[in-house]
Amino acid sequence: NPAIQERIQAGQEVRTFRISLSIMGDGFVESIDSNTLVAIAAAQPSGQRGTVIQVPVAESPGQIRVGRFGWKNQNSSLLSFAADAYVNEMGITSPLQPIENTSNGLVVSDPVPGLDDEGVDVELFALFMRDLKAPPRGFIGSDEKEGEQVFNDIGCDNCHIPSMVTASPGMLINGGALKVPNALGNKRISPFSDFLLHDIGTGDGIVQNGGQSTRNKVRTPALWGLRARGRFMHDASSFSLEDAIARHGNQASSARSAFNSLPSFKKSDLIKFLKSL
Repeated sequence: NPAIQERIQAGQEVRTFRISLSIMGDGFVESIDSNTLVAIAAAQPSGQRGTVIQVPVAESPGQIRVGRFGWKNQNSSLLSFAADAYVNEMGITSPLQPIENTSNGLVVSDPVPGLDDEGVDVELFALFMRDLKAPPRGFIGSDEKEGEQVFNDIGCDNCHIPSMVTASPGMLINGGALKVPNALGNKRISPFSDFLLHDIGTGDGIVQNGGQSTRNKVRTPALWGLRARGRFMHDASSFSLEDAIARHGNQASSARSAFNSLPSFKKSDLIKFLKSL
């Protein structure tokens, strides 16, 4: 129906490309205690401190939790994340997202029963994501080990945190809606992310759950599984790791400068390390 075709309105010309974040290992990410993420932020250097935002938990009305999913940390649980994706990416409503999006402010709801009125598909999709393994590491030799040391020495690990431990099995999370399962609880994981928002100079100008201060901030992407990717950064505009590093500015400018000052063999070792993730 051309009458409800989405069109860009005057004053709304904020446009950006976004690459999809990997969902591998997200069950572990969901199982990270919010206090762990808050503590990580508090321990970071002031100039590189990540922004923690609390977002609503859709399955627990009135409850909030530290956001960790999506480029703007707009979701804190996989069920909320799934329901969000169903309504925004596919136009499928559910009990957690019962209202269809408007088209330029026009209501487009129809009386036809929805495909997921009981929320079964959304719950199964969340369970599927919760069950996905974390990406395995690739080859790790002496060069890769040297590269990891360089990674730490120049400060990349301030935001790309090498490891953290998930919450204890049985702990209630997501506003009390979920118990951390034994398979995901008290596990040391190596996501190489702090799952916090940072301004590294590549922000897209979009505000979601975090208020105006987050408009040019994006979530630190987890680097596990990096070797399986061919495009980098939130907008997929970098085709090499060297270019991705070169685009790190603002809060990440010190790490970029330190990389630029490295001798070529140390740069090579660092890239080899990244390609092992």
